[in-house]
Amino acid sequence: MARRLVQLYVGLALYGLGIALQVDSVLGNDPWDVFHQGLSRRFGLSIGAWLIIVGAAVMLAWIPLRQRPGIGTVSNVIMVGVFADLFLWLLPDPEGLALRWTYLITAILVGGFATGCYIGAGLGPGPRDGLMTGLAARGHSIRVVRTGIELGVLVIGWLLGGTVGIGTLLYAVAIGPLSHILIPALTIKDPRPEGDPCDGDRTVPEPARA
Repeated sequence: MARRLVQLYVGLALYGLGIALQVDSVLGNDPWDVFHQGLSRRFGLSIGAWLIIVGAAVMLAWIPLRQRPGIGTVSNVIMVGVFADLFLWLLPDPEGLALRWTYLITAILVGGFATGCYIGAGLGPGPRDGLMTGLAARGHSIRVVRTGIELGVLVIGWLLGGTVGIGTLLYAVAIGPLSHILIPALTIKDPRPEGDPCDGDRTVPEPARA
C-alpha cells in the first residue's frame, strides 16, 4: 500500500508540473486546461483553484452513474490543482520560442509519465476518467464519450479565453500512445498467484486529463 501511495502522489505532483509547463509555454493547453484557464481569466481565481472546483463538480456527476471514488480520486481532485498552482508560481516564464517548445514537449512527456503513475497506482481513477468510464458503462463508446466531452470543454474554454494552439493538438495526438506504453509499465500488480480466480479480467481505462 505504501508503494501505491508514493506512486500516486508522485504522479499527481508530476501532473501538476505538466500542466504548469504547458500553460507557461503559451503554445496551447490540453482541452480541460483550456477550460480551466478560460474560467480563471473570465471569473478570477487561479487555474489550480478551477481544477479543484471542476474536479469536485465532475465527481458529483458520478453519483447517478454509480461510480465509486477511491483515495486516488479524492487526492486527484485536490492535489493536481495545488501542484499546478505551485509550479506555475515557481517556474520562470520561458523567453524565446525554443524554450517555450522545450516547456511544451517536456509537459507532454511528463503528463504521459504522470498518467501512468496515478492510474498504475490502482487507488481510483481521476474524476474525469471516472466520468468517461461511467458513461461508457451505460453502453456508449469510451472514445465517442471522451471526444464529445473534450471537444465540449475545449470550445467553451476557448470562448472563455483559454489558450488553444499547436500544443493542444500535440497533446491530443501524443497522450494516447504515451499512456498506452506507460500505464502497463507502471501498473502495480496485486501479489496474487497467476490464475487466481479472484483476479478476473482487468482493463485500464483510456485516460483523460486528470
